[in-house]
Amino acid sequence: MKGEVMRAAGEPSSFQLVSRDPSETFRMGRILGQGLRGGEVVALTGELGAGKTCLTQGIADGLGVPTSFAVTSPTFTLINEYPGKETSLYHLDVYRLNGPEDLEETGYEEYLLGGGVLVIEWAEKLGDAVPDEALFIRISWLDENLRKIEISGRPERIGFWRRKMKEGGFG
Repeated sequence: MKGEVMRAAGEPSSFQLVSRDPSETFRMGRILGQGLRGGEVVALTGELGAGKTCLTQGIADGLGVPTSFAVTSPTFTLINEYPGKETSLYHLDVYRLNGPEDLEETGYEEYLLGGGVLVIEWAEKLGDAVPDEALFIRISWLDENLRKIEISGRPERIGFWRRKMKEGGFG
């Protein structure tokens, strides 16, 4: 299943955090953005209103996207591009797509190969079109403010992300 990564001997392929409010979700995103260098895909899943766009706003901040750009969910435009300090952020929202077959019209492959950071909201709709190398983040409601943030991916990268989150005050 997509997002469930095989473990190498003794290496974790996922970890969980709890966000107490949107500002913490934003800070987690900022930590992610500071650790992304370009050419990466971040696949976000979670219910409507769980915090996917809030996390993406933090990623944009961590990438150095100027605050003059309002990072919003591109539900109707499908994709927004933002210039970062060293790499661009491509923010794709596939909520309105029927599935991977609708991707061709978005220029998805160009963004995958574009060298920027591609963040995909509602990534579960894309199935196998999401690269195995992606960082998968599932955001779940625990209550009105609390969110469970599950981060999974390649075992060799999960240790890096766990350390980064711990250094940032999470976990």
